[in-house]
Amino acid sequence: MLKDKVVVITGGAGLIGKEFVKAVVEQDGIAIIADINEKIGNQVKNALSEELNTTSIDFVKLDITSKESLQRCVNYLDERYKRIDALVNNAYPRNKNYARHFFDVEYDDFVENLGLNLGGYFTTSQQFAKYFQTQGYGNIINISSIYGVIAPKFEVYENTPMTMPVEYAAIKSGLIHLTKYMAKYFKNMNIKVNTLSPGGIFDSQPEAFLQKYKEECLNKGMLDKSDLKGTLIYLLSDMSKYVNGQNIIVDDGFCL
Repeated sequence: MLKDKVVVITGGAGLIGKEFVKAVVEQDGIAIIADINEKIGNQVKNALSEELNTTSIDFVKLDITSKESLQRCVNYLDERYKRIDALVNNAYPRNKNYARHFFDVEYDDFVENLGLNLGGYFTTSQQFAKYFQTQGYGNIINISSIYGVIAPKFEVYENTPMTMPVEYAAIKSGLIHLTKYMAKYFKNMNIKVNTLSPGGIFDSQPEAFLQKYKEECLNKGMLDKSDLKGTLIYLLSDMSKYVNGQNIIVDDGFCL
């Protein structure tokens, strides 16, 4: 479904990013791991290339908050592949004070984290969209969250050290509207922009949390990272050619 499509995945060396890379390669696409950590990025590239027996995975060092880094990335890909078909905004930059409880969050940290994450998604989309405009087509997929759609269900975090960060809510809800803004702004440019909003992804969270979370869902509860692959491929493929400015929620009914 993605034969020879060049797909850039920011944060491609992370938990969900690695799964997205696999999904692209499994559909005969070319997956570009764009990550700020060069050492880990190359390790992931080599490990997945061996696991999948493929030469269709590349790595490029990328800081999504730097216009210069983004321009180097785009120039490298254009020179090597002569095309970029899609951008998946999946990176998750944050500072060391991210995810404190509401009353402990400082103004400077709140602003910095929104700038790193939402600002980074904006800048990345802006620079790639310039390329897409010249190219004549493009596809941007933003990875948001259920907590960009609904208010937090704080009760699922009771008796755990976890919380739902206020920065996260602001970032992810803003990202959904940024998607709509860009989709409309790119009218007649043949650039489509959509959002994929996952529910919780299993990552060895406390059992008490997992149980409470599952009670809010319809069947499975926490998702496996592989549960997002089908929707991602749909949005990347020509099957979703006229799906534009939309937010697709994959959450086993948690938002209901």
